[in-house]
Amino acid sequence: MLFHAPAHEVAANARDGSLLFLLHERFVHAYGYEPGVSETRFWERGIPVLSSVLLHAGLGKVDMMIEYGLPRTSKRADVILAGVHPESGQPSYVVIELKQWSSAEPEDEESLLCRVDSFPRPVLNPIEQVRRYCDYLVSFNEALAEHPDRVSGAAYLYNATEFGIAGLYRRRQSTHGRLFSAERSRDFIAFLTDYLAPEAGAAAADELLTGKIRPSKQLMAVAADEVRQREQFVLLDEQRIAYQQVLHAVRRTQRSGQKEVVIVTGGPGTGKSAIALALLGEFHRRGLAALHATGSASFTRAMRKLAGARSREVQGLFTFFNSFINAERNSVDVLICDEAHRIRETSANRYTPASQRTGRPQVEELIDTARVSVFLLDELQAVRPGELGTIEMIRTVTEAKGINCRVVPLDGNFRSGGSDAYLRWVTQLLDPPKYGPAPWERDGLMELRTADSPQELEVFLNKQRSHGFSARITAGFCWPWSNAKPGEPLPKDVVIGDWARPWSVKGDRSVMGAPPAALWATDPAGFGQVGCIYTAQGFEYDWSGVILGPDLVWRDGAWIINRTASRDPSLRKVTSDSDVRQLILNTYKVLMTRGSVGTVVYSVDPGTRVKLRELIGAPVVEAV
Repeated sequence: MLFHAPAHEVAANARDGSLLFLLHERFVHAYGYEPGVSETRFWERGIPVLSSVLLHAGLGKVDMMIEYGLPRTSKRADVILAGVHPESGQPSYVVIELKQWSSAEPEDEESLLCRVDSFPRPVLNPIEQVRRYCDYLVSFNEALAEHPDRVSGAAYLYNATEFGIAGLYRRRQSTHGRLFSAERSRDFIAFLTDYLAPEAGAAAADELLTGKIRPSKQLMAVAADEVRQREQFVLLDEQRIAYQQVLHAVRRTQRSGQKEVVIVTGGPGTGKSAIALALLGEFHRRGLAALHATGSASFTRAMRKLAGARSREVQGLFTFFNSFINAERNSVDVLICDEAHRIRETSANRYTPASQRTGRPQVEELIDTARVSVFLLDELQAVRPGELGTIEMIRTVTEAKGINCRVVPLDGNFRSGGSDAYLRWVTQLLDPPKYGPAPWERDGLMELRTADSPQELEVFLNKQRSHGFSARITAGFCWPWSNAKPGEPLPKDVVIGDWARPWSVKGDRSVMGAPPAALWATDPAGFGQVGCIYTAQGFEYDWSGVILGPDLVWRDGAWIINRTASRDPSLRKVTSDSDVRQLILNTYKVLMTRGSVGTVVYSVDPGTRVKLRELIGAPVVEAV
């Protein structure tokens, strides 16, 4: 949150010009970059309009919480009004979304999406946007979890006429989602006074701000219910737009018989896999032939184990990209390709019989199999040679086939505590600008620490586990990965001084209490082993311990890649040093963005440890 104060103070600050300066200063401090034009315009116009409405309603003492950050995500509600309910006398909160739109037209039959002249793509109906913000707050803030009736929501389109937004009203309204135009300002005031008394709201604001934040719903923890029963994830903004665009593509295909492709693209933690599971669950419940495919053995097997534990039918929904080499055309209604950046040139490998080698690109097989193909990808998460999934590659194939292709970008962050600052810091650390990587500045969302030894790292993470957090240790692939001998514990391959731990299990069976590879990231017993990129990618846990191996060291103001230090067999196929460099950097970026609460970084190289301490300045030894 950037700022909160009674409405009469906000109005006064807006009149004397100090509000814009204050919000600008706090924004730069919180996020590390300059606010955009639309952000500044919102502060200049929207906030004064709302504060004026509150004064006119006699609610000048109500607290205005401006740019309130939703827990565990980078999304922000424009304003949350905190006050006292006029009847119950209990804390009462109204989530407000302010829109400068003068008009908006529905994009679909349900009016869930709409078109606005100033936006190139469809956006979420404000009724649905504010409703989902309310639902999300109830799901994550314990001040509201036991009292969901204390929160309501409204979108105020203060430049719009009733005629200009008439179509939006077709979307069902509720306590959590109401819509008001400029012409209905009196109705808006009546709505506000139904939920807020003309009393001070500071105490209610404090209660919300100090409310305990529940741990985020980890993907695997709710996968079964998502697929078999109902929607478990509250999809926000662009997530819901992407979800809806796929539903529309399926509906159009059912009507016209024409194939369609939807590409959903976004960085780590933008919610791609949550969207994939929500779609799979929706189509499964509708009785459509829908499958979820990835190029990750660990991810797919984990989904089969957890989501399909009691149902072979559900297990069969999760498959691999190379499963469609001889699939019948249009045999699937919807094929959801998660982690599509891992698509390879061909599905054939050394074990593929000659009779099954078609020579077709893998992406063509996937598109040909389904009436609607959905590709969810992050081009910067390709970590193995031959991973070719990009927007351009998929578009090239669809254009050649004459298939309609839509691209839906995601820009929110639902990982790393919702900290955009942390994700930017990781990006700048591994791909530094000319002036070098930036020091880490705590933002209250994500914890970042350094360790001087693997022992310190492990002790700290064990302490977090004693507090009920999940934790895992991962490392660059810089040590041999031996096979376990029958009846014996895993060999301790990762050796750093007098500290030695095994890699995670290679196969599909547990070994002496260590979980199989697919469950390393989700089974609590996985803490005893070290994970690598092949067991960690696609998963998250509360605390992440990352060991930088000798393949990545800091020297003379730059990262030096030592490809000879890598034991990753897939890198032997790469001849270009620049390609190896990018794959190793991508690997560490993935490993450093698995934690949802905090990350601890340790390097085996003394010089690199010095640089990390200089940038992070938070040794774990102070917290052990």
